[in-house]
Amino acid sequence: MSTSPLPPPEPIDLAPLCAETALKLLQHGAESALVESLARRVGLALGAERVEVALMANAVTVTVRISGRSKTTVRRNEDRGINMHTVMEVQRLVLEAEEGKIDRVHYRQRLLALEPVHHPRWLVAVAVGLSCACFARLSASDWAGCALVAVASSVAMAARQQLAARHFSPLVVFFLTAFVATSITVVGFAYELSRTPKAAMAASVLLLVPGYPLINAVSDMVKGYINTGISRGMFALLLSGATCLGIVAAMSIWGVWGWLS
Repeated sequence: MSTSPLPPPEPIDLAPLCAETALKLLQHGAESALVESLARRVGLALGAERVEVALMANAVTVTVRISGRSKTTVRRNEDRGINMHTVMEVQRLVLEAEEGKIDRVHYRQRLLALEPVHHPRWLVAVAVGLSCACFARLSASDWAGCALVAVASSVAMAARQQLAARHFSPLVVFFLTAFVATSITVVGFAYELSRTPKAAMAASVLLLVPGYPLINAVSDMVKGYINTGISRGMFALLLSGATCLGIVAAMSIWGVWGWLS
């Protein structure tokens, strides 16, 4: 059964597609240059004459122009967490559109069907615990301290996942996660389980270092996206501040100042 060709695209057809493309990328941690590039490329590939994209901290604005007519779409951005699988899948869709393998109807269907891939929570918690334990070992912690870090970081990561799943504010999540990790490593001081408890306390909260937002912030500002770069940088600083407050709160409550002493 043959299918009739699609009619020529109108701005109202392509503007939402370009905006949704940019939104998917921005929500899952792509840098601003990539977001703007892919949103523009997919619009041009699907028949637009011109595509303009403006990125802000919490919104995306896209204007598509075809045959003297234009359509502007504004979409609100809500953070969905870093997920490079989604970013890569969007890039693949854009490449297929540029190669002519899919039309705008199939592009829209596949774009809206994209769902982030998440690993099992227990596996993530264990992996994070082991990675923090490795950092502790690099900091000259003994094996008992490394084991303590592995337990503390794994439990803290599990708590972080539970809090995030219940849609707590990221600042609250980071504060409570830092509190949990530090509280568990206090055991190393209280019961003298390790000869290097200070290194263990420091390494147990490394899972809360906002490395990706900081990298994106610097990358955005270097490439000229000052507004989004500053907003991402400030958000990373707020997360770091919440982490510090959680650490200090745990040390104050338990009366153990660890590596701050």
